[in-house]
Amino acid sequence: MTPFGLRVRALRKGRHITLKQMAADLDISAAYLSALEHGHRGRPSWSLVEQICVYFNIIWDDAEELQRLASLSHPKVTLDTSGLSPTATEYANLMAREIRNLPKARLEEMLNYLKEIAPPRR
Repeated sequence: MTPFGLRVRALRKGRHITLKQMAADLDISAAYLSALEHGHRGRPSWSLVEQICVYFNIIWDDAEELQRLASLSHPKVTLDTSGLSPTATEYANLMAREIRNLPKARLEEMLNYLKEIAPPRR
């Protein structure tokens, strides 16, 4: 599941809306919406994120947060380490190989560190 998928599912379930109903209301297939929620599809388009914001009456900071989550929700990530140190390349390759084996607590620790050092994007 992706951060975007988790948030959309929480919004949907919090309002007691079925996946099938939401998909019909947004004029998309239930299979596509399910794939987005489960992280089996790439990040959604900006227009779909806007539709979802309107659907749930999400505005301002919450809408920006949903867009941010969408931008961070591509389930198949490619890291380009060309021009970086051998250490960066080794790290990226080991991360790709071992991410499934990392304990949740360690992943959260690493994510929090990256969030601390990453400049906010707008």
